[in-house]
Amino acid sequence: MGPLTERAPIDFVVTWVDGGDPAWQAQRAAYAPGPGADDRPERYRDWGLLRYWFRGVEACAPWARQVHFVTDCPPPAWLDTAHPKLHVVSTADFMPPQCLPTFNSNALEVYLHRIPGLAEQFVYFNDDTYLLRPAAPEDFFRQGKPRDMLALQPVVANPASPVMSRILLNDSLVLCRHFDKRTNMRRHWRQYFHLGLPPRYFIYNLLELAFPLYTGFYTVHGPSPMLRSTYEELWAAEPEILEETGRHRFREGTDVTQYLFREWQKQKGDFTPANLHRDFAYLGLEHPEQAAREIRRRRRKMICANDTPAVRDFDAARRELQQAFESVFPQPSSFEKE
Repeated sequence: MGPLTERAPIDFVVTWVDGGDPAWQAQRAAYAPGPGADDRPERYRDWGLLRYWFRGVEACAPWARQVHFVTDCPPPAWLDTAHPKLHVVSTADFMPPQCLPTFNSNALEVYLHRIPGLAEQFVYFNDDTYLLRPAAPEDFFRQGKPRDMLALQPVVANPASPVMSRILLNDSLVLCRHFDKRTNMRRHWRQYFHLGLPPRYFIYNLLELAFPLYTGFYTVHGPSPMLRSTYEELWAAEPEILEETGRHRFREGTDVTQYLFREWQKQKGDFTPANLHRDFAYLGLEHPEQAAREIRRRRRKMICANDTPAVRDFDAARRELQQAFESVFPQPSSFEKE
């Protein structure tokens, strides 16, 4: 099959959980997380912003063919589940029965390619990533290749999030089994040293020339342009670690992440290099007033509003974020019931 064109369909995939749903809470309580598992509240709590995700998609990316809404919770009462562009998906629709139920986003993310009817080109959104300004298909794919940013960055030993540090190292260990760093940097030097890279990451890549082995990868924590065929290829190459991640009901230090698939595409050179920071901003919600201000300004096309343990007053922060999104997207979308 030849390369896809920009006119090929592009689907959106978004995952969502309502951590306050009593049935979901009872199901989670029936399974005890193992020692060292990451089961913090911020992994599950709902900020009440999902309607603005749908409003952003309709206002900023009406060209998306279909939205695959992945959840094991009852959809919000306001969501029109009969909308022609909406496909409500449960994990039972694409994950093996022995992996269910799961409370681990890493586990379900390694099986995304099995979502029924998923397009070859798709953009994966966590439910904390949003569109704020009009985006074109070319912001995600060009000539059938994901638009992305190749940057190396050491894995940081973060005592505040030790499980995540281990997981990122796991991703790197898988990649180094298939790609030699110095060979790869010579082969794809135009992508490692793309003149449009942010200066920081251009310099990081230069410094990494001193080290013969990979130290880690920098991946933008935002909407992820993916190819279904990338998933199939990586599953053929590394089924054991992907199956192991899928079996973990809670996030564990032996997991890998969706970023493994994204970095695989980049290490192969199957992407179009770009400075994603021009269109994207990461907003930590430990400072909700700053995040709300950035949302209202709409200086970027897309953002990540990331929950953290440092959020002091969750209810107040949630109200502030909801008000900011309401000021940007006051009109209901067609995904909302009348």
